[in-house]
Amino acid sequence: MARILTLTLNPALDLTVRLARLEPGEVNRSETLLTHAAGKGVNVAQVLADLGHELTVGGFLGDGNPQAFEALIAQRGFTDAFIRVPGETRSNIKIAEQDGRVTDINAPGPQVTEQAQSALLEKLAQIAPDFDAVVVAGSLPRGVSPQWFQALLEQLKRCGLKVALDTSGEALRAGLKAGPWLVKPNTEELADALGNAPDAISQLHQQGVEHVVVSDGAAGVSWYSPGASLHATPPKVVVASTVGAGDSLLAGMLHGLLTGDTPEQTLRRATAIAAMAVTQIGFGISDHAQLARLESGVHVRALTEQ
Repeated sequence: MARILTLTLNPALDLTVRLARLEPGEVNRSETLLTHAAGKGVNVAQVLADLGHELTVGGFLGDGNPQAFEALIAQRGFTDAFIRVPGETRSNIKIAEQDGRVTDINAPGPQVTEQAQSALLEKLAQIAPDFDAVVVAGSLPRGVSPQWFQALLEQLKRCGLKVALDTSGEALRAGLKAGPWLVKPNTEELADALGNAPDAISQLHQQGVEHVVVSDGAAGVSWYSPGASLHATPPKVVVASTVGAGDSLLAGMLHGLLTGDTPEQTLRRATAIAAMAVTQIGFGISDHAQLARLESGVHVRALTEQ
């Protein structure tokens, strides 16, 4: 299996509140309250670990409350490459209702100094050549500019790494300029980044992006690459929470590409992993028999590039 680095520049403690229905302005009583060390790159790492890969996780982590992350890293057997910064890692509140709707309340996170940014770049210069691929995922913390983010991706590419990018807004626009190997926006994020350009996929390929994976919720996933353009429709499932579905999809795509699966099998398994993610609270593949059943319900067809 592969050695993979994931970078989460703005991780979070996810506090997931489950209740039957949210009544704004009223007293709401939760059914459960779960806390997870999270952030998109951390979530991706957990799924990739369940698929058999060797993971190192990095980014910026507040030194005021690292315990949940350090416990997860130890439990999962990850290598810790996080740069500690003053302050606390942010807490994000996710209100998950019985019908699958999730309301997010995301905090800004700590301020990341130029010194901490330089420390991360120095660490990556030392360790990056040891990996087969790197996943850079999630939002930018305070203090980190889109220009610095672009330079980070360009440094990773110079190290010879396959760079998989999953972010949005200004970070996505800056990141695309670096020409990552793979990008995984959803339909809204892609439209925001490229302005609904009719030749958006061709533009990205011309910029050096080899794989464009566009998610569209229950409508499925489209994958545009030089060798194949495919669409997958997921099976119908009972939704517990959509949190982590995109991260699970990205992990599944990376797994198939790095292990040499056929394009059809790569997209089918990745779509099934994402479908499994929405049936649970938390991250990872807990039931491989269920995953196999979900895979059998994924429909993959050839897609004409638009």
